[in-house]
Amino acid sequence: MAQSATNLAESKKRKGLDPGAYQKIPGTEYKPYISASTVLPELTLTSIIIGIVLSIVFGAANAYLGLRLGQTVGASVPAAVASMAILRGVLQRGNVLENNMCQTIGSAGESLAAGVIFTIPALIVWGMEVSLIEVSAMALCGGLLGICFLLPLRRYLTVEEHGNLPFPDGTACAEVIVAGESGGENAKLLFVGGGISAVYAFLMKGLQLWHEEPEWTIPGFDGAVVGIDAYPSLLGLGFIMGPKISAIMLAGAVLGWIGLIPLIKLIGANASAPLYPGTVLISQMDHWDIWSSYIRYIGAGAVVFGGIWGFIKILPVMIKSFSLGFANLTKTSKNNSSLRTDTDMNMGIVFIMIAIIFVFIAFVPPLKFGILRATLAIVFSFFFVPVAARMTGMTSNNPVSGMTIATLLATCLILKSVGYAGEAGMVAALSVGVIVCIAAAVTGDMAQDLKTGHLLGATPKKQQIGEIIGTVAAAIAIGFVIKLLTSAYQIGSQDLPAPQANLMSMVVKGVMTGSLPWNLIFIGMGIGAMAEMIGLPVLPFAVGLYLPIHLSTPAIIGGFIRGIVDKKFSGHEGDIRRESGVLLSSGMVAGDALMGVLLAIFAVIKVGEKKLSEIIAIGGNIAQIGGSTLSLVMFMLMAVLLYYTAVIRKVKIDE
Repeated sequence: MAQSATNLAESKKRKGLDPGAYQKIPGTEYKPYISASTVLPELTLTSIIIGIVLSIVFGAANAYLGLRLGQTVGASVPAAVASMAILRGVLQRGNVLENNMCQTIGSAGESLAAGVIFTIPALIVWGMEVSLIEVSAMALCGGLLGICFLLPLRRYLTVEEHGNLPFPDGTACAEVIVAGESGGENAKLLFVGGGISAVYAFLMKGLQLWHEEPEWTIPGFDGAVVGIDAYPSLLGLGFIMGPKISAIMLAGAVLGWIGLIPLIKLIGANASAPLYPGTVLISQMDHWDIWSSYIRYIGAGAVVFGGIWGFIKILPVMIKSFSLGFANLTKTSKNNSSLRTDTDMNMGIVFIMIAIIFVFIAFVPPLKFGILRATLAIVFSFFFVPVAARMTGMTSNNPVSGMTIATLLATCLILKSVGYAGEAGMVAALSVGVIVCIAAAVTGDMAQDLKTGHLLGATPKKQQIGEIIGTVAAAIAIGFVIKLLTSAYQIGSQDLPAPQANLMSMVVKGVMTGSLPWNLIFIGMGIGAMAEMIGLPVLPFAVGLYLPIHLSTPAIIGGFIRGIVDKKFSGHEGDIRRESGVLLSSGMVAGDALMGVLLAIFAVIKVGEKKLSEIIAIGGNIAQIGGSTLSLVMFMLMAVLLYYTAVIRKVKIDE
């Protein structure tokens, strides 16, 4: 015990992780922040409760954000900062490993929400009822499958590949947790960003004091439009994505809204008949009609190409990861290390869990997939889990969309060959994609969490149990969140366009029914191929083309501010300023999204004959008079706050 106290005291003297965290040394030689001989509370009742709350909160926020923009934001760092504030600031207790457990459990909600909102809303787009129990059951099965298939890979990913897989997000999260030992500045930025953003969103979307989406036509350029969705979450998301990705996303939007829409308007001006899939003359369409009838399909084609091409590029990684992971199954079972930092859950229990999940998916209501579809879900999850884990380890980019598209295409062809067709075939194929998408999404987050734990000196077995707890809690909650959002908003509308789910529905419907305008899809695939050939990342460009330009313009402002930080500052000061901006931006994203969920609750609560959301919407007249100007002014004030925090504000630089 005396030795443990000495080791703990020595670790606290350090200002950061051991330099070996960034060096290509064997993982067994790395000295974690908390040594293996030091035993600290980790999986406590407090960490479980805080983690579950964070899992539900970040899951709900990312569900709204994903339905709004088609992207989610990693919750590990915000969850770590929030739990740090609660443990140290409110409860006056806790340690590095307990804080790590809170973020491990809490970040599970974000990843699971990503898998759900990328797929399940496609059923709603098709006009089908989705039961709360079905959503939670698919989320639970997919999440647990991802965890089970990743467990045997833990040692390979975090220890054996220590110098080869940097896990940028996991390493950053470990640094934030260690830095949090010395103060609460990070938590302050997170909560300030969240509070201001929530108030801003309430004034704009709740009281409706100004327009959310001002837009302006370009005089003399028929069909060309520039607009901005003045949301703090999109501003923050742009800062987190950085200048390059934000600019590439905007480039895709510019091609669609200032290039293709005016071109279609010009060519179709004298058309005497509607052009499929449109149902009215192009001359009678406005820019939104052309976007909905044509540009969405072109953008979908570009995204499909990006997904397929991305899958082809990661095939070598997939084959290597699969072979090493399969070999690791037996190696892990033989690993009898007595070190606390090298103990995993019993593999026998893991295999039993996989068998139970298979039986549940195949035979137990509400899923009852049958043997074929359950087998496809298990097999594709088994193949893609190592890919997701290794890709997040290399770049922090988890190619969930590409893997899901590949799954859907293969599943559609298999099911169609055995007699599935029409609506029943579409639902059957999509349900398999749901499980695989969730498994891959959860895997990416869990791999980062395990790397964070390895750097800090956490107990893998306890982290793995924490992942299961967070996944179960988020799966139960996500059904209610999806039900709430679909009751308050129209999925597929401008409020919640659900771009990823719409894309998945197009892929499935196109293969199963052959009703897609394939010429537009192929045009989009050609554009995606062009982007790839000139060296642009295809998916950000394709997503920008697929979505309205209104969503890309606020993101580029955040990306521009991030670019100033990256160019003006370097070294330790640059790291601190980037982290400050990311935390304030994460707060903006979370506050805006959580207010969207709260307003959805208001939209389903009735007071007399009116909805509560209608009663509080007192600013309609103000918005009609000068809403666009006021919207820009308020949005730019948020941008100034972000600029001040990341660029101007004085920061303390530790020597």
